[in-house]
Amino acid sequence: MDKMRKRLTSMMAGTAMILSSAPLAAQDQTPHMSVELNAAQPQDDACKLSFLVQSTHEAAITKVVYETVIFDASGQVNRLTLFDFGALPPGRPRVRQFVIPATACDGIGQILFNGAQTCDGAGLPEGACSTGLELKTRTEIEVIG
Repeated sequence: MDKMRKRLTSMMAGTAMILSSAPLAAQDQTPHMSVELNAAQPQDDACKLSFLVQSTHEAAITKVVYETVIFDASGQVNRLTLFDFGALPPGRPRVRQFVIPATACDGIGQILFNGAQTCDGAGLPEGACSTGLELKTRTEIEVIG
C-alpha cells in the first residue's frame, strides 16, 4: 500500500510540474504582426480588399507600408503595389481597405507580401513588421509572404 501511495504521489508531482510549465510557454510568445485578408468585394470595375491587421508589439506602430504583389488567377504578376496600413496601436485590431482598379476579385489568385517598405515607431525592434509576419485569408484569394 505504501508503494502505491509513493507512486501516486510521484505521478501527481510530475503532472503538477508539467501543468505549471504550460503558462510559461504561453507567456513566451514573440510579438509579431498579423494580417488577414477578410473580404474581397467587387466595386464597379475594381476589387475592394478588406484586411484585418493587428500588432502584438508593446510599442505603437506609427506607420507601416507593405510592398505587395497581386497575381492573377493563372499565377502571373498583375501588379506590384504598396499597401499603407497607417498607424497601428499595440494589441488592437484595425481594418484597412484597398481598391485594386481595373481588376475583378475573381481575377486575383494570390497576394504576396513582399516585405515591409516602411515600419516606423519608437521602441520597435528591428524587423518588427516583417519578422514572424502572420498571414491569413478568409477568401478564395491565397495570401503568402
